[in-house]
Amino acid sequence: MNRLWLLGMVMLGALFGAGGMWLAGRVAPAPLADGDRVRIERVVRDYVLANPEIIPQAIERLQAKDASRAIAASRGAIEEPYGGAWIGNPKGDVTLVEYYDYNCGFCRASLATIEQLVAEDKNLRVVFKELPVLADSSRLAARAALAAAAQGRFKPFHDALYAAGPVSAATIATAAKATGVDLARLPADADATIRANLELAQKLGITGTPSWVVGDELLSGALPIERLKEAIAKARVS
Repeated sequence: MNRLWLLGMVMLGALFGAGGMWLAGRVAPAPLADGDRVRIERVVRDYVLANPEIIPQAIERLQAKDASRAIAASRGAIEEPYGGAWIGNPKGDVTLVEYYDYNCGFCRASLATIEQLVAEDKNLRVVFKELPVLADSSRLAARAALAAAAQGRFKPFHDALYAAGPVSAATIATAAKATGVDLARLPADADATIRANLELAQKLGITGTPSWVVGDELLSGALPIERLKEAIAKARVS
């Protein structure tokens, strides 16, 4: 929040000063007299004070543009699943990526939404990316999920662990046993994969889970299915 306020103050200063001059230079047919510059700066200042909501709106738009550029630069890494950590159509025309944490209640609540999306959209692929940020047990669970993905048992394990309750070594072992996952067969690159996910999430500006990447959009939170469908449709035509 402090960062947003700082950005807002910088933008406000620009609108009061240099921003007003830039606008004047773009729309004025000739160099402005000092009196005209003062009047334009006053108009800009008064408009911003009367409509302060444009500052967070402008910041939000800027963040969306930054996220879009970061997604475009790393799309391959974002959309490439680890082993079997995906569901839906392997050749789908749109990929929805979920960054999740097994200790995240909102991620658990999104399970039914994801299932419905895949059931209704036969051209959708959903990729799951481990983002263990909430607790030490989140990393244990993420490593186990990578083992499940490498063994072709990701989705059964994923569902079983969420259904098992609070994440612990015991619930991870129970979910693994129930779904035929050998936790002793941990992939050699598990920790490197988790580290790469965390670094890429930071690059994208992801601050929590669940977070979603679809097309050029970054979305956050346990979203209504209509909002995800809207983003998928937008990605499909872009």
